[in-house]
Amino acid sequence: MGRYRPPAPKSSPYITEQGYRSLRAELDTLWKRRAEVTRALAAAAAEGDRSENAEYIYRKKELAGIDRRIRYLQKRLPALKVVSEPPSDPRKVFFGAWVTLEDDDGRQGVYRIVGPDEFDTDKGWISMDSPMARALMQKSLDDEVAVHTPRGEVRYYIVEVRYSAG
Repeated sequence: MGRYRPPAPKSSPYITEQGYRSLRAELDTLWKRRAEVTRALAAAAAEGDRSENAEYIYRKKELAGIDRRIRYLQKRLPALKVVSEPPSDPRKVFFGAWVTLEDDDGRQGVYRIVGPDEFDTDKGWISMDSPMARALMQKSLDDEVAVHTPRGEVRYYIVEVRYSAG
């Protein structure tokens, strides 16, 4: 019997148009990849003894991973709400905003608030469910924001809020 793990908290259902298209493209690519892996798996299975057939074992695991991701995307995509319109008050921070922050040392960083399915820290895209995004929501230009981190509270100042990548 396995150990009980409580279910993860539900993530926000919001996503940008670009993020939705990206997940849709990933699902289409996975279906094509699945067909290739299935053919390779059938060829490996035809070689005989499956218990010592590394190609068969590898393809079986690869197929399981693809199927898991396909199942997730098929459940998640219909539940998502695409946000394509800018908010009524573009001076405030809401979903989809590009926010330039400055810390106490004068260092600046630019972050975009996106849905949990499309965050990418390398691009500066943060999930709207993250502590940083939650602290920023509904704040305006020149507001001070306190973010609770594992290292303690960090203060930022909102230098710019925009809703286009430019």
